[in-house]
Amino acid sequence: QVQLVESGGGLVQPGGSLRLSCVTSGVTFSGYTMAWYRQTPGKERDWVAVLPRNSNTVNYANSVTGRFTSSKDAATNTIYLEMNNLKVEDTGVYYCHAGGGAYHYTDKRFEYEYWGQGTQVTVSS
Repeated sequence: QVQLVESGGGLVQPGGSLRLSCVTSGVTFSGYTMAWYRQTPGKERDWVAVLPRNSNTVNYANSVTGRFTSSKDAATNTIYLEMNNLKVEDTGVYYCHAGGGAYHYTDKRFEYEYWGQGTQVTVSS
C-alpha cells in the first residue's frame, strides 16, 4: 500500500523559509517519479518540482526556480522541498505526488498515481 505523508507547512512572512517533507512508503525512487504540486484557491493544481525516477536531476517551475530546492533521501524514503525567499503568491496547499508505471502522454498522467493529503503554506505579513 502506497502512502505519502507531507509535513512542514505553516505561516511565514514574505522573504521567509520553510522546509516541507514527504515521507513515503510503498514506492521506490527508482520506480516512481516524485513531484511537488501546489494548489491555490480557484486554480488548478500545478507542479512545482519534479524529481524523475532513476535520476538525480530536479525540474522546477519557472515561478520557483532559484528559490526552491527539492531533494530525495532514499535511506529514509523521504523527499524534501526547501522553500526560500517565500512570496505571498506561494501561498497554497502543497501536495506530494508519486507517479509509476507507463506515462501516458495524451492524458499527461502515469499508469499509477498517488497523492499525499497536502500541507498548507501561508505566506503573509
